[in-house]
Amino acid sequence: MSMFKALLLEKSEAGFTASLQSLDEAQLPEGDVLAAISHSTLNYKDGLAITQRGSVVRSWPMVAGIDGAGTVLESSHPQWKPGDRFIHNGWGLGETRWGCLAELARLKGDWLVRLPEAFTPRQAMALGTAGYTAMLCVLALERHGVKPGDGDVLVTGATGGVGSVATMLLAKAGHTVVAATGKAAEVTYLKRLGAATVIDRAELSSPGKPLQKERWAAVVDVVGSHTLANALAQTRYNGVVAACGLAQGADLPATVMPFILRGVTLAGVESVMAPLTLREQAWARLARDIDLTLLESMVEDITLDDCVARATDLIDGKVRGRLIVNIA
Repeated sequence: MSMFKALLLEKSEAGFTASLQSLDEAQLPEGDVLAAISHSTLNYKDGLAITQRGSVVRSWPMVAGIDGAGTVLESSHPQWKPGDRFIHNGWGLGETRWGCLAELARLKGDWLVRLPEAFTPRQAMALGTAGYTAMLCVLALERHGVKPGDGDVLVTGATGGVGSVATMLLAKAGHTVVAATGKAAEVTYLKRLGAATVIDRAELSSPGKPLQKERWAAVVDVVGSHTLANALAQTRYNGVVAACGLAQGADLPATVMPFILRGVTLAGVESVMAPLTLREQAWARLARDIDLTLLESMVEDITLDDCVARATDLIDGKVRGRLIVNIA
């Protein structure tokens, strides 16, 4: 059996630790695909797990990393053979099952998506769960009939991973994007991604009235709490809000008024357990719609050795865009 490096999270009576360890392949969980991970990424959930600021990990010890891209080494799954390249997102990795912030992972073939020819593994992880979730939000808006020209589309948490990619995708599709951020220095960055207007997140983050002036044809919200409540209260008649995050909080201090007086739809977007058909649809659209030059402008490359420090930066709001973890 071979040894491999991994970011291991441990919890005991002595406390919590997150450190780079050398592990034995025999320690990997069961699965029908053994894979070499070439690239991973740090998502918000990874940050919560690595910093122990949220109850993400439910089995100890845990190898962190909800995302991975790489190459199949061994497979007993009928759809995968050695040499195939794949993307993995979610399915409990980094929470209940060892994840992909590691040189090796044992996975289930039913969970994997083939790497689109348009992307290298690094580019796929520049998107990762954040980009895939952003596309799920865009697809949710489209299913509810939102079209370019319908009006302004609000994106909250716009300098984060989901927000950055959502801004880029919506602008490229022809929507007028209003980006909300608390980072005044990032206005140029957001406008380069396609935002028509940038507003201060403070406009949305405090308690507000149940119904407010109609502003948004649609919303992509990654923040939750008062921000989501205000976004709902400001959404236009028959508008739709795609909610996928809780950066401000898991609460929703709202009323039913936007739903019963304006016909607003609150569409929940879940990425971890999404069915394979929806995953494949999202990744196919990303391969078609992503501007790779713009994508490159929002990424930072790091290594496994950097992950603990950069996870803290991520949770503290000091990261713009996406962090790619180069493993191979």
